[in-house]
Amino acid sequence: MDLFNGFLSLVMHLVISIVLVVYLPLSLVWRLVHFVLVRPFLAEDLRGKVVLVTGASSGIGEQLAYQYAKKGASLVLAARREPALKAVANAARERGAPDVLAIQADISDLSESKRVVDEAIAHFGKLNHLVVNAGIFSSCLFEEITNISAFNQVMDVNFWGSVYPTYYAIPHLKNSRGNIVVNSSIAGRFPTARLSFYNASKAAVIRFYETLRAELGSDVKITILTLGYVASELTKGKALQKGGEIGSNEEVRDVQVGPVPVGHTKKCAEVIVDSARRGDEYVTWPSWYSPFHMVMCVAPELVTWFSRTFYVTKPGDSPGNALSKKILEMTRAKKFFYPPSIQTQTNDLVMDGECGNRASSSNRG
Repeated sequence: MDLFNGFLSLVMHLVISIVLVVYLPLSLVWRLVHFVLVRPFLAEDLRGKVVLVTGASSGIGEQLAYQYAKKGASLVLAARREPALKAVANAARERGAPDVLAIQADISDLSESKRVVDEAIAHFGKLNHLVVNAGIFSSCLFEEITNISAFNQVMDVNFWGSVYPTYYAIPHLKNSRGNIVVNSSIAGRFPTARLSFYNASKAAVIRFYETLRAELGSDVKITILTLGYVASELTKGKALQKGGEIGSNEEVRDVQVGPVPVGHTKKCAEVIVDSARRGDEYVTWPSWYSPFHMVMCVAPELVTWFSRTFYVTKPGDSPGNALSKKILEMTRAKKFFYPPSIQTQTNDLVMDGECGNRASSSNRG
């Protein structure tokens, strides 16, 4: 049996090598032709289309609503915070959305997700784009967690909060040959230390929608976002803390982001909507994150070394002892690399948009 398995392994390596030798050059030529001659003419006209955005009351979700509104789409906006959601809905109307339906809901709840989709269809009669954007962030060493059961909500919001509305929206998206836009993260590809649960949830999101893409074929397009750091409540420091409570910790934020440029939310939303209109399969933004995919494939040991060197401290040590934080302070990179909107921590942040759609009982709403 061992001899047979060894022979089969050799055959598989040879077959895959031959396929890649033939496929890769042809693929590169096709991609170049498609990028130059086809892609520029694929932009979907969003006038008269209906777009559902979750986590729409702040951050990336809010700006996505505005960009879709500028393109003439009608909107269904869902989030937990009703006052903020209504403000975004009004602003979207001012930016050109013909009609906006705002629905207060927790999309990590199955029945709530069904209600959102049902109300959208009842109001508009169709659905063309589903943007699953809501998420929750966590940043701490795994060994320092004191209430591990509280971290269930990272998967509840980031994974199931995307899957649930997708489940109910698919029949309507198939009817319209629509698009699902999935806000994942480069963290789903690049396992940065201190983000164990967040990385895992985003990796699950990526793999789920890649599988769904194979199942749905051309009936529904799927655009997967692998975003780097973008100005939002997440990059203001709002996260699930090691004790299981939702809170703001700018020092932890500085350790995690470090001396890395943070993208502007409006520009990010512009890129996302343009890519969704073209039916792009993946969007990595800011674009300088793109080589990280290749590094993870060919040199995962380098990723491990970098992650441990820059972000890990001994359990119990102050996060400020991390090398990433020391470099940030030494270079004063925050002044140049962080947008003004995230340079000062505020005390009234709640979880929504890219940084979260769910909070502990003391922070809900």
